[in-house]
Amino acid sequence: MSSQFSLLKTPRFGPFFGTQFLGAFNDNLFKNALIVLLTYQAAQWTTMKPELLANLAAGVFILPFFLLSATAGQLADKYDKAKLTRLVKVLEIGIMLVAATGFRLHSLGLLISCLFLLGLHSTMFGPVKYAILPQHLREEELVGGNALIEAGTFIAILLGTLIGGLLAGTESGTDWIALACLAVAVAGYFVSRRIPAAPPPEPGLRVNANPISETWRNIGFARENQTVFLAILGISWFWLFGALFLAQFPAYAKNVLGGAETSVTLLLATFTLGIGVGSLLCERLSARQVEIGLVPFGSIGLTLFGLDLAFSSPAGPTAEPLAVLALLTVPGIPHVLVDLFAIGLFGGFFIVPLYALVQLRSNPTHRARIIAANNIMNALFMVVGAGVAAELLSLGLSIPQLFGVAAVCNAAVAVFIYGLVPEFLLRFMVWLLVHSVYRLDKKDIERIPDQGAALLVCNHVSFVDALIVTAACRRPIRFVMDHHVFRWPILSFIFKAGRAIPIAPAKEDPVLMEKAFTDVAEALASGDLVGIFPEGRITADGETGSFRPGIARILERTPVPVVAIGLHGLWGSIFSRRDGAALAQPWKARPFRRVGIAVGMPLPPATVDIDALREQVVALRGQTR
Repeated sequence: MSSQFSLLKTPRFGPFFGTQFLGAFNDNLFKNALIVLLTYQAAQWTTMKPELLANLAAGVFILPFFLLSATAGQLADKYDKAKLTRLVKVLEIGIMLVAATGFRLHSLGLLISCLFLLGLHSTMFGPVKYAILPQHLREEELVGGNALIEAGTFIAILLGTLIGGLLAGTESGTDWIALACLAVAVAGYFVSRRIPAAPPPEPGLRVNANPISETWRNIGFARENQTVFLAILGISWFWLFGALFLAQFPAYAKNVLGGAETSVTLLLATFTLGIGVGSLLCERLSARQVEIGLVPFGSIGLTLFGLDLAFSSPAGPTAEPLAVLALLTVPGIPHVLVDLFAIGLFGGFFIVPLYALVQLRSNPTHRARIIAANNIMNALFMVVGAGVAAELLSLGLSIPQLFGVAAVCNAAVAVFIYGLVPEFLLRFMVWLLVHSVYRLDKKDIERIPDQGAALLVCNHVSFVDALIVTAACRRPIRFVMDHHVFRWPILSFIFKAGRAIPIAPAKEDPVLMEKAFTDVAEALASGDLVGIFPEGRITADGETGSFRPGIARILERTPVPVVAIGLHGLWGSIFSRRDGAALAQPWKARPFRRVGIAVGMPLPPATVDIDALREQVVALRGQTR
């Protein structure tokens, strides 16, 4: 299996990655150099407080996303995205020429205008950036591609911040900043010329020049799929959360930690390095599929380490500003850096699966406009966040207290989103299971249809069989299960979140049994995957029992393809009935137990024979029970 880094060598990804990297690097070189200048040399530029100026700069940069993302989304759906990228890079060169003039004239107004124009540059590139990936990458490459883009973006932020901060502290720093920004913009243009064509999905689209009505229309596209829309809300919240932290770093470094100009770079480097590492780890932790179970994991980390940062921050700065090496010797500073790295790390776990989910589940004909809706929501959240942060600070809230408020709000947002879409928490529970109790080997999982209804038939070895199959499959599955198991504590939440269908024997509850068959028929008619364990009970000896005739009844009412699945390695685990009842001897649990799943070719419903189907499941299971 090739590494995600091999994508960097391909013409369909490498040049685009380079263009994106240089653009993000340049944005942050200019933006952070300017903010450092205004924070530490504020009296030369303005009478405004540095804390308020930093939030104003962040808001000005974000404003074009809110105003013009709808137009950018239309253009990305109408025109070739590679050509649009090259035009955006030409715009970047022009902006940097204006910035050089602003530095030469010592004009704060002109430089703030350049921040707005850089925001415009990023606004036009945003829908192209994420809509082009599904055109050039295969589905199994999407997580790796998004991880590289996110990691590359934040490494670019790291390097841009580092170099911008260094240039801002040098003699004639403004001249060096202007020259470096112009050189990077020119390099980005030449790299962009190697991006392969990305034909538009709707070349006949008529561009609506009214940004208000088009914004509302794009948001409507996003709301067609609730999971996509809530993923966009999650992404937007993350950018509010992250932008709020980033905007405070200059004042936090100076007024709370007592650091000199270079300490701002240390904070930003630690934070962005964490996001880069978290983004790259996503592909390994998600096994190359869009694993939204990482999203709750990320939100938990954001809250815990955000709160810890608020409580671990020093009570006040040192008497004299300290350089980086001296600052690192101050008690408590390493703790702060660990918190910042962890916030970035869990932010990577949070954001990468959400971006991949939006790309994968969006309608391809207006994917770029859905990405534009995402950018609009991102901008709205960040502008509001910058305003609220500035207001709270002006009312006397300290920066550590602001971090604590953001962490508590993050927990509230997480509860809201996961309450509306339990699929996130379901996938999180499943992800924990297969990354702590078990290690899962998968064979021929791609045989499970990516679209349309199918009946999945599996042997029944343990109480967590449904979770194992769920972990292996990219699509949600509605399992039919015994109503007693359905009501088990803890597991009942997972089964309800997965919209499992409880069933009872006819002699025990005929009404529930009939309802179960009706629910199965409705689920299949809606194009869902339905999973059943036709043995009707968990094996008591590890062998696969005879299949009950319910399969025939299901297929008679709703003829759909049937997919045989064999599980192995679960017999003898604490969730099986070997040596007594399940969970009776938890001390015998063996962490990271290797289990496997194998999938057969889909069978036309007319050809399904129950006995032959059982033999196929046994063959897929193999000799290991």
